[in-house]
Amino acid sequence: MFYIYSMKRGHLVLYLILISCFQLAAQSHAIDSLKNVLKTESEDTGKVNTLNLLSFKLWRTGKYDTSQICAKSAQELAKKLDFQNGIAAGLNNVGMIDYYLGNYSKALELQKNALGIYQKTGNKAGIGKTLISIGGVYNEQGNFSQALENMLKALSIQQEIGNKSGMASAYTNIGLVYFNEANYTPAMDNMRKALIIQKELGDKNGIGTCLVNMGAICTDQGKLSEALEHYMEALPLYQEVGNKNAIAAVYSNMGDVRMEKGDYPQALQYYFKSLNTYHEMKAKNGIGWDLCGIAGIYTKQKNYKEAKTYLDSALDMAKEIDNKQMETAVYNMRIQFDSASGNYKAEVSDYREYLVHHDSLINQANTKKMVQEQMNYEFEQKQAAEKAEQDNKDAIAERDKNRQRIILNSFMGGFVLMLTLVFFIFRGYRQKQKANIIITQQNEEVVRQKELLEVKNKEILDSIIYAKRLQDAILPPMKLIKQFFPESFVLYKPKDIVAGDFYWMERAGDNILIAAADCTGHGVPGAMVSVVCSSALNRTVKEFHITEPGKILDKVRELVLETFEKSESNVQDGMDISLCCLNTKTNEIQWSGAYNSLWYIQNGIMHEVDADKQPIGKKEKPAPFNTHKLNLQKGDILYLLTDGYADQFGGPQGKKFKYKQLHDLLLTNANASMEKQKNILETSLEGWKGNLEQVDDVLVIGIRV
Repeated sequence: MFYIYSMKRGHLVLYLILISCFQLAAQSHAIDSLKNVLKTESEDTGKVNTLNLLSFKLWRTGKYDTSQICAKSAQELAKKLDFQNGIAAGLNNVGMIDYYLGNYSKALELQKNALGIYQKTGNKAGIGKTLISIGGVYNEQGNFSQALENMLKALSIQQEIGNKSGMASAYTNIGLVYFNEANYTPAMDNMRKALIIQKELGDKNGIGTCLVNMGAICTDQGKLSEALEHYMEALPLYQEVGNKNAIAAVYSNMGDVRMEKGDYPQALQYYFKSLNTYHEMKAKNGIGWDLCGIAGIYTKQKNYKEAKTYLDSALDMAKEIDNKQMETAVYNMRIQFDSASGNYKAEVSDYREYLVHHDSLINQANTKKMVQEQMNYEFEQKQAAEKAEQDNKDAIAERDKNRQRIILNSFMGGFVLMLTLVFFIFRGYRQKQKANIIITQQNEEVVRQKELLEVKNKEILDSIIYAKRLQDAILPPMKLIKQFFPESFVLYKPKDIVAGDFYWMERAGDNILIAAADCTGHGVPGAMVSVVCSSALNRTVKEFHITEPGKILDKVRELVLETFEKSESNVQDGMDISLCCLNTKTNEIQWSGAYNSLWYIQNGIMHEVDADKQPIGKKEKPAPFNTHKLNLQKGDILYLLTDGYADQFGGPQGKKFKYKQLHDLLLTNANASMEKQKNILETSLEGWKGNLEQVDDVLVIGIRV
């Protein structure tokens, strides 16, 4: 059977924060006010600007037909007046409408025409806005290199002219390109930059856009609760300003989260709310993605008839609007549908189609870039040939004109040249002798430095290997862990010789404490922080006699900060941790976590206990850590883990393994022995990683109660 993970659904608020080039035309006026202004305006450039502004506002409220009429009216009047900037603004507005209706090729053609006009008139604000529009279309088509190139050019222009709204728009769209490439860290960084600017401007549409896109990034990383918080914060902002496009996108994203959580009825409600809104606006792109989401839920509910209907509709829509990402996603979902419904012949066929579309999507951007580079090369070669031909003609004319003068001076010139040549040959010989001496000395020095470097490298490696022995000494031996938890495993794979991740166990009376910890960084820096944090855990339990997990973490944070505050530099390092306490007499289990959640399986269902969203380290306004009490039965399984396993890149798409796939892997193999579970986890990780480098330390602890 074929399973393709991590296909993005595309429910993002793409570029709803597009820059308006009509800032001087009273943007705060309502649509009705603009209509009244049109009745009294003369047939001049002012009316063109008003029509374009009205088109823009109608577009943002989802009234595409009326918006298009206004934009085309603006174009016609601008052509009569030869008002180039007005023509370009009208082209851009129509292009944005075509984008939301799924007419990507037409949208790209119109926006490129607008860009050409703005470049001729030197309108930098218009150039910046249009580059973002063009980048948005490339992003939707999966041409990420072209999308990023246009977005970065737009950002540079907005920074040059000091347009904060434009800068926020550029940051947002740059973040979306990184998101589509599953590069989550720069994606989230750019969204946060945009959010700061939008809050300064008080732009509710802009704030909502950033929140929704941050939520989509969290969803793709498996941080579902955090994603839902972003969506719930954004929804009332969009409802207040009446932004139908964004409201529909938020409903779609909330449907994604509910589906990931397994709440299928609630997910369907959100998807249908979104679908109805997109149908009102005739927004084909949004309709297609919602059809995919609904089909996915019906597949999970084994309602195969409805699932097939919606999958077919989604594929038709993807082909109609030429959305390569959507086509690839639909074939991915068809694979899962075929497998679930037992149609294995169709599954093989759909898997082949998926591979074709997936490979095409990946290679499209590189192919287009290579074609463009080849065209540029051929153009430059042609220019060089034409210039050489003209230079040759000029040289012939000049030669004929000066033939006699050249003949008269040739002898003297040749004699001077001969003397000069002799001089340079002699000087070159002397310089070569000196150079040979210097090169010989340099080679001797290089050999000496190489030998010194080899000695230093050996000393450093020996020191690191010795540091590993010291770090191993702070880890509890598996024999001791098995003594208290006979059915358990520890999967521990440091990225380097020494690690920032470590596991810890201590007995305090009737309480057995065990933890999986992730310190800042990996390698030598991470190992040094792990020694500090391990020591703080030992002191808290042995010296201060604290056994409640939440209070342990409070005290450990205090001790770690106390250690780092002794340094003159501002040390920001710390630790994420999942800490569990089992009372051997009462069998009561208590748990607390800093960023790292607890998973446990009970009655065949995986449950998650959310960690406190604060580290063991510096934080503004730190709060006490919570202690959670669990009522577990014999045979239930606890999992304590760090983020290294889920963050490992690999698989057919070179993307992260992610928490959702790890969740399913553990649940599928829950009935196996703990040692076999460890072997399955290790084999799956190595198979996923393939030839790629391990990106972080990996630590997973499993305990059957």
